[in-house]
Amino acid sequence: MYSRLTLLCTMSLLPVVLAAGGDKAPARIDPAGIEGEVVLAGPDAPEAMRERAAEGKGASIPGAVVHVRKAGEKAGSRFPKALKVGEAKVGVELAADAALSLKGRTIRVLAGEVRLHLAATKARPARTITLTAKGREDLTALRRAARDRADGFPPAKVGVPSVPKGTLVIIGGGGMPKGMIERFVELAGGKKAKIVVLPTAMPEPKSKPKKGGIAGAFTKAGAAKVATLKGRTLAEVEGKESLAALGEATGIWFGGGRQWHFVDAYEGTKAVPLMFDVLKRGGVIGGSSAGATIQGEYLCRGGVFTNFDIAYEGYERGLNFLPGVAIDQHFAQRKRFKDMTALMAKYPQYLGIGLDEATAIVVKGSVAEVTGRGKAHFYDARRKPEEGKPDHESLADGGRYDLKERKALARP
Repeated sequence: MYSRLTLLCTMSLLPVVLAAGGDKAPARIDPAGIEGEVVLAGPDAPEAMRERAAEGKGASIPGAVVHVRKAGEKAGSRFPKALKVGEAKVGVELAADAALSLKGRTIRVLAGEVRLHLAATKARPARTITLTAKGREDLTALRRAARDRADGFPPAKVGVPSVPKGTLVIIGGGGMPKGMIERFVELAGGKKAKIVVLPTAMPEPKSKPKKGGIAGAFTKAGAAKVATLKGRTLAEVEGKESLAALGEATGIWFGGGRQWHFVDAYEGTKAVPLMFDVLKRGGVIGGSSAGATIQGEYLCRGGVFTNFDIAYEGYERGLNFLPGVAIDQHFAQRKRFKDMTALMAKYPQYLGIGLDEATAIVVKGSVAEVTGRGKAHFYDARRKPEEGKPDHESLADGGRYDLKERKALARP
């Protein structure tokens, strides 16, 4: 640590857990961040903040390289040049009069200017986020962003959109297409169906949830067994009960909410290979809204504080049940057409899929069948649209699209 930097850490740092499951599995980063608080203060920061910081001298921020500028030192003179991509570190730079607080995973500026840096890669330029008083950023997202840059994600060459075995049901939120509950149960094995429901994307309820819900609907539709897994921590997700339920499941349902919660809970855990095994056994994976987006290779709207931006660095990896695609939802209703156009301009290697509310695609092999009251919109940036025509292809109920060949198919 730098001699003029003082820190406060009221409790110990949580460990970083590495993922299992092969080279393609990203290193797992504990989403909780730290326990307690870390305060960093420059030598010219307000006295009260320097006093708070002095109590914990010698502590550190996980996954970060910290530098405090001396008076008169030019901003950005050290970072981002000093960052090495392979180390997957975040650069934290404080002005001499600056101070910041880190609680859990949230970085807040207490005084002065703080700059956060990510290293440049062949695919991405260096990135600097400048924060002033009351500005905030998410440490977990920054650490994941540094890791993804080191891993070369998103890759220039993406997976082929295909489901060799089993079925995916991907719904744009805002209600179910008619008969979808019954169809999902049938795809999961009908009267023998064993379905796991994951409500993880929703914030933890303050009160006991009402009986029924999607789990009750599956039971009413004839499923033999429905288990709801509410676990979010690594210990819960990899617990005996959770892994056993996934190990026997013939169907998995991802609920709505905010998709970054799914990433926090499941990325790099023993649960993910068991989810893929459901498809290998000929079962079905489905979800609506956040539960739709998480199924793609690229994760749209992964923002921790808001979901306004379609691209949010640090939360760009989906669970990849459907490779080579980026899936957005509530599409026409929230006027997200231009957002997908922008994303495709940035990452033309992906096939963009926008789903209207109460509209689904049911994917078998490389063919997506559209069902519901709205439309599914397919964006292929490799093909230039004809002048005056949309840059995407929209299909209504009954339409079919070959995801691999990127073209609409004739109706049967």
